[in-house]
Amino acid sequence: MSQQSSAVAVEEEPVRSGNVQQFLTFVLNDEVYGIGILQIREIIEYANLTEVPLMPDFISGVINLRGNVVPVVNLARRFEHEPNKIGKRTSIIIVDISGDDGESVEIGIVVDIVNEVIELAAAEIATPPSFGARIRAEFIEGMGKIDDRLMILLDVNHVLSIAELSAISGIGNDSTRRQSVMDNVTTGDLERG
Repeated sequence: MSQQSSAVAVEEEPVRSGNVQQFLTFVLNDEVYGIGILQIREIIEYANLTEVPLMPDFISGVINLRGNVVPVVNLARRFEHEPNKIGKRTSIIIVDISGDDGESVEIGIVVDIVNEVIELAAAEIATPPSFGARIRAEFIEGMGKIDDRLMILLDVNHVLSIAELSAISGIGNDSTRRQSVMDNVTTGDLERG
């Protein structure tokens, strides 16, 4: 099954109007989170994941996205929470993460439900707390104020540490390992398909 057929492209148009930012909201373990829309490439259906041995437990595997090997992170496991079961609305959000060398790396993030794109003015974004959140403070870009609720706005460039990002980007940069992973992904797709 092709990943492309179920993809939803994210429009790449300016999203800042004055002091307004746009965020894609999603649900993970009954908690609502947001990611800045400028870092999102696309949203795809959860399917055809290939497990890669010797990866951290929060790396679910890799997908073949139009010929590119893209690592997929289970965000619940990354936050050291128990992930929900994969359901009909489980999706993979493809995001761009900036590497040490300034290059961008595509990474998929598994979420329970993708909600909507919202706009928040600068006054509606509070400084992240230094304690009391269910995830590490460096993962939080800010707290979005929506009516009388708060939503965690993630800093996806910090969700993965530098060492972890380097290990993951090595899949895409090491041609031998990339070809081996790609062969396994392609073979697995053909066997299922």
